[in-house]
Amino acid sequence: MSKIWAKNYELNELIEEFTVGSDYLLDQELIVSDCLASTAHAVMLTKAGILTNEELVSLKKGIREILEIHSRGEFPILRSDEDGHTAIENYLTAHIGEAGKKIHTGRSRNDQVITALRLFSRTFLLDYMKRLGALAGRLLSLADEHKETPMPGRTHMQIAMPSSVGLWLSAWAEELIDQLRLAMGIFAIVDQNPLGSAASYGVPLPLDRQMTADLMGFARVQNNVLYVNNSRGRMESMILDLLDQTGLTLSKMAQDLILFSLPEFGYFSLPMDLCSGSSIMPQKKNPDGLELLRAKSGTLSAYATQVKNIIRSLPSGYNRDFQETKEPFLKGCRLILISLGIMDLTIEKMSVNKENLAKGFTSDIYATDYALELVAGGASFRDAYREVGLNLDALESRDPVESLKTRTYPGTTGNLNLSPAENALKSLEGERAAIEERINGSFEELLG
Repeated sequence: MSKIWAKNYELNELIEEFTVGSDYLLDQELIVSDCLASTAHAVMLTKAGILTNEELVSLKKGIREILEIHSRGEFPILRSDEDGHTAIENYLTAHIGEAGKKIHTGRSRNDQVITALRLFSRTFLLDYMKRLGALAGRLLSLADEHKETPMPGRTHMQIAMPSSVGLWLSAWAEELIDQLRLAMGIFAIVDQNPLGSAASYGVPLPLDRQMTADLMGFARVQNNVLYVNNSRGRMESMILDLLDQTGLTLSKMAQDLILFSLPEFGYFSLPMDLCSGSSIMPQKKNPDGLELLRAKSGTLSAYATQVKNIIRSLPSGYNRDFQETKEPFLKGCRLILISLGIMDLTIEKMSVNKENLAKGFTSDIYATDYALELVAGGASFRDAYREVGLNLDALESRDPVESLKTRTYPGTTGNLNLSPAENALKSLEGERAAIEERINGSFEELLG
């Protein structure tokens, strides 16, 4: 078997090792996407008269074989192949003959890899949005359950004002729902067909890009063929920036959970099966999963920055530098999915300790409430503030639950107003499910 670009010379071994890098390993994650795109391309070439119907049938049979072998983890991509595209083409040529040599007609490895990455990205984003929505839904459900569970509100890490577990939980939920909205916007940008752009400048063949867009379930064609290649890395960086936002949220959630599950606080308890121990201290129960969420949030940021640093100074058209964007992108996608899983599991299994939460309601937590009551009696706020501040020792404790109910406008402890978030989540999940159904339907028809 030979390289796609093979000529009458052999590539220097050191150059081959350096230029191939880990691409031949990474491309295992893109085999399914590459096969789908190759099938769509073959159907379109048949319509254009470049392939016969018999050749198309043979190619589709060969591609289904590749998918079956790959599903067993047995489809090899060798370093000498350089990438998955070559491995697929070599398999088709070896098993079905001349038709395998024709399938690359009108394509470059440039638009081939972009199409595979675009298909992978769509599938990934749908999975990411499903998991993000599931975590937001769990948070909203628990928020409703604990809407009257008092929790000390803090600023500067000091006791501040009355709050609730429901307010704390729903704050994260609404943050994640905004990220779902952002994800839908990014998905709309990603959901355009790059196939047919070739090496940035199109080809003198009657390629039907709308046809391949329809076959692969893309919402539209990415029109300008030079923009297609210029967008490699750019769309990956958009996705990684989105994941970075989610990583920031998970990191802050993790920090709160680590802090508030300390024995000194005891607001929440983490189950033992989510904590590891110490090699020297028998009593230790360490929240290592949450600690690593904090650290891996920084790793996500690094992946996003890495991709942008690779593409920021490139001239237009294809440049081999783009190859280096694949690994951080794929790693970032894998990392956010397991991170969401860790947080969802933690929220599901943690315990809320109402007695310890109530202990945080010392008399000074009501200081602002006392000042505003003086304002209601006619005092200026500044005078009331000074009066209470100079007499903190005279403040009396109150019923924490009743204090929550005094805040009645939407979004506060006495009125969490969860319905807008619940409705938004339901709407976004419906939109996501509809997109998934559309895409899956196109794939079933394509491979049928």
